[in-house]
Amino acid sequence: MAWLRDNLPDDSMMCSGAGNFSGWIHRFYRFRKFATQFAPTAGSMGYGVPAAIGIKRLYPDRTVVAICGDGDFLMSGQDFATAVQFNAAVIVIVADNGLYGTIRMHQEREYPGRVSATTLRNPDFTAYARAFGGFGITVEKTADFPAAFRAAEKSGQPAIIHLKTDPEAITPTLTLAKIRETALARHHG
Repeated sequence: MAWLRDNLPDDSMMCSGAGNFSGWIHRFYRFRKFATQFAPTAGSMGYGVPAAIGIKRLYPDRTVVAICGDGDFLMSGQDFATAVQFNAAVIVIVADNGLYGTIRMHQEREYPGRVSATTLRNPDFTAYARAFGGFGITVEKTADFPAAFRAAEKSGQPAIIHLKTDPEAITPTLTLAKIRETALARHHG
């Protein structure tokens, strides 16, 4: 987010759905122009990709980025086919921690260690992008993100950057282990 904040044009459009991944946008990205943030107000997962496609069709010369969690992306990721069909060169960043992170965070806080149905079996999001005829690239280290983003831009195609993230990094300030530890202390203290 800090790299995007420092490198995207001021009129870039940022779209996101709902989930803990969006905490990084709100904490580290700076919106510098009016009407450049598009996000749900009622916690709707899956908003970012279709919003980005529509916005890119309206503003084809602007940089349009969709930031998605993996679970969030899986709600509407098939819309990537529409981006390819209409050559809407959005850049979709899928933060893949293998979890429905917000739900998992609540489980750990309220029922520490009692995890149910929050682990995801994800596809290879890079292969997914390519299967539709778009550009795909995987990032496993923060240092590799700038080059991956520039490659996505340079491709001129709708792109997915598959950003592998640590499931422990559930918010910008908390880990799942810390949430669990705090909850256990509260429940047993």
